[in-house]
Amino acid sequence: MPSYTPLDTREKNAWKWSRLRPGRGFWTRRVGRFLAIAAVLAQVTGCSIYGRPQRSTTQQVMLDAQCPTEPERMPAKELAKITLPAYVIEPPDILLIDALRVVPKPPFKIQSFDTLQVIVEGTLLEQPINGLYVVEPGGMLDLGPSYGKVMVGNQSLEEAQDAVFKHLKRVLKEPQVSLTLAQAAGQQQIAGEHLVGPDGTINLGTYGSVFVTGLTLDEAKIEIEKHLGNFLDAPLVSIDVFAYNSKVYYVVTEGAGFGDNIARFPVTGNETVLDAISQINGISRLSSKDMWIARPAPSGVGCDQILPVDIEAIMKGGSTATNYQILPGDRVFIAQDQWIAADSIIGKITAPFERIFGFTLLGTSLVQQINRFPFGFNPNFGGECWVAREVYGAENPQWLLFRAWLLTEAPVWLREAYLAHGEEFAAWIHDKPVMKAIVKALMDQVIERYEAEMPKAAAE
Repeated sequence: MPSYTPLDTREKNAWKWSRLRPGRGFWTRRVGRFLAIAAVLAQVTGCSIYGRPQRSTTQQVMLDAQCPTEPERMPAKELAKITLPAYVIEPPDILLIDALRVVPKPPFKIQSFDTLQVIVEGTLLEQPINGLYVVEPGGMLDLGPSYGKVMVGNQSLEEAQDAVFKHLKRVLKEPQVSLTLAQAAGQQQIAGEHLVGPDGTINLGTYGSVFVTGLTLDEAKIEIEKHLGNFLDAPLVSIDVFAYNSKVYYVVTEGAGFGDNIARFPVTGNETVLDAISQINGISRLSSKDMWIARPAPSGVGCDQILPVDIEAIMKGGSTATNYQILPGDRVFIAQDQWIAADSIIGKITAPFERIFGFTLLGTSLVQQINRFPFGFNPNFGGECWVAREVYGAENPQWLLFRAWLLTEAPVWLREAYLAHGEEFAAWIHDKPVMKAIVKALMDQVIERYEAEMPKAAAE
């Protein structure tokens, strides 16, 4: 059994700790920080620091006063979905626009490369005039080898029709001419996808830009046709949403100390909580089954909602009671597993001490040093390894492995500090289970790596 210093002697040794010589101040500072961290950890033990977001008492009272529960306003669920209101266009939505009627505003003058539809009755039997004809550079319209060319450039449609009639009158008896514009070369065709820019407008090319942000599809159609009316005669367009980019929801996964993850998905009007979970391929090993929807109040006015989700009932029992319909702006929050989070916190606390204690100094020369073990050190060094015996117990041989590491691989300053104060430290943690558990976690890592290196060193 380890021999501890009596209580009265330990009280005297408290003065000795404050009078350490300068060469051992390094150990004292590290132990002091270690004890401070352990004290903070012990204070928060038993207090939940994870889970649903907490509100202050004052804020909760205000919410209760302003937002009483109304059964008729319960959120929509899987079997009781609602239809979302008319879609409001916002950046960066992509609109699909098609101009059904693009007719230049009168007076229109025919230009080169315009396409005219010419229909003539009373033509020669083998050479009819009925089809589309492109105006050549210079303004000439070629009607075929038997009829020749006629100048129509820079003329109105009526003037061009009269010019064609007079030209054909020379060859035909009673021609009847119909001439219309099929396609204006100088007029841009409006068709395809149009991105709503950061300034809230869509670009229509040569027709300029139109502001559509905050409008529904019907309102945007009216605004686009009104704008095109400055260039075209009675324009008609069709409009639809090609990509719903502005209405989204988020799936937030707590990372248990490894970093939170946020995924962004578009709202199409039919998603539920189960759909949201499937988008991220289910629940990860870092997550718990504790989740909820955080629904912000519209424009920040009113009440933010927290809707708890029973995901096990949804998946295992087919329950729809909490399989809520996802609305734009919702945050589906998946809480972390508290045990994994606690393990991560312990890892963050112990990692610096691993470097301080030189855990990575275990080398391939371990076996040779162990072979010299009985002759290369003072048998009384470190006594019976007071701290390890206190942590593991005298019956557990693990404390011998830690003692072997301490005598062969540990830094010199650590051995000196342990020789001077190890027995006092063992007595101090005797009735402090939290502190003893933290020290044991450190020693476990030492022993694990020590045992792992022994076969490698033996092989070499």
